[in-house]
Amino acid sequence: MEKKTVEEMDVIELTRALGMKIQQEEVFLHYQLAKQNADNDKELQRIIEEFSDKRTALSEEGEKPDEEKDAAKIQQISREMRRCYGEIMSNESMIRYNDAKDAYDVLMNRISAIIQKSFEGEDPATADYSPACSGSCATCGGCG
Repeated sequence: MEKKTVEEMDVIELTRALGMKIQQEEVFLHYQLAKQNADNDKELQRIIEEFSDKRTALSEEGEKPDEEKDAAKIQQISREMRRCYGEIMSNESMIRYNDAKDAYDVLMNRISAIIQKSFEGEDPATADYSPACSGSCATCGGCG
């Protein structure tokens, strides 16, 4: 089968080609690896499960009628949840995952914005994602 040029492809074929290209991008590959590493990090998964269990316990305690709620228990569970959250967010696999996810989201937002703005009639050559500036250039898609 002969390979088509961009001019010969219809919009669906071009979109599929874009999808294949996205999956070859370093940002995408880095995100997939970081996600897999976080998923396989037994200690991280243990802490996430503990956090989830604490959240369920807090929810159950909070749903009790006021006269049955145990304020001390609610405070204890809340402290334990904060501890778990701190452990989750300081875990190296989670840090690498969050960094990779931020870069992945920037790429995805830029691609989505270009496509959306093209549907709205803007020039695809200049359309881009322009997030509200947070003052940090670390995860910025560029000023718009």
